[in-house]
Amino acid sequence: MFEFPEKLTFHLGYYIELLVNWLTIHWSNIFDGVKSGLLWVFVNLNDFLLWIPWWYFILVIFLLAWQYKSIASGLLYSAFLFLIGIFGLWEATMYTLTIVIASVVVTLIIGVPLGIWMASSNRVETVIKPFLDAMQTLPSFVYLIPGIFFFGLGLVPGVLATIIYALPPIIRLTNLAIREVPEEMVEAGRSFGPTKWQLFTKVQIPQALPTMMTGVNQTTMMALAMVVVASMVGVEGLGLEVLSALNTIDVARGFEAGISIVFIAIIIDRLTLAISESSRT
Repeated sequence: MFEFPEKLTFHLGYYIELLVNWLTIHWSNIFDGVKSGLLWVFVNLNDFLLWIPWWYFILVIFLLAWQYKSIASGLLYSAFLFLIGIFGLWEATMYTLTIVIASVVVTLIIGVPLGIWMASSNRVETVIKPFLDAMQTLPSFVYLIPGIFFFGLGLVPGVLATIIYALPPIIRLTNLAIREVPEEMVEAGRSFGPTKWQLFTKVQIPQALPTMMTGVNQTTMMALAMVVVASMVGVEGLGLEVLSALNTIDVARGFEAGISIVFIAIIIDRLTLAISESSRT
């Protein structure tokens, strides 16, 4: 008696399906190009990381941590990486790092210009903000759906989902960073008669860089958080190790893969924050 009237129901999903089918047919060349480009970047980056000797990779992380934090941090992060190798997960870790690095680079290429555009126009900010709110509200699993529709299972939909999921922080913090540059400093820069581009690159960007680096940190951590979710569409790496352990109830395998992700997250988070702090001084 109190059920919703059937005559008022409307199924929007039917029309979304028609749109997806139309895009799949008429934009197939574009999707093939995107897929080929992402695969090329991924394969070459992954080959490069695997080419680096494990001890050299650990040495680089140690030196970075020593430079930006302390020698104790360098020793700790080196121990984390050494444990990952002992677990037999070095190759899976390099695969995961490849996904994170590739996703973050693409995210920065898209997000930083969008954040700058938002900072330059209140109208643009008003239009883009609701989309960013929606992107940060949607469950991470949802981002896999369009990738599967257009690219099938495998690496590409996982990387695209990671890019979309990690995009909002860098856009928001780039916008915020540029808007928070003191007006007095901008006016002082204008007094020397620079062009808009010179004012932007020599005054606003240097002042906004520390906050933008925080955005890079948040974007990187969100990309890493998406690794396990992306494994649901066949993306290899530490995420797939965790998923396989869950499916087989393999506690030992799940613990080793899970703690390896934690180790990588700690190293990335601490190093990027340290680099961000150093840019403030």
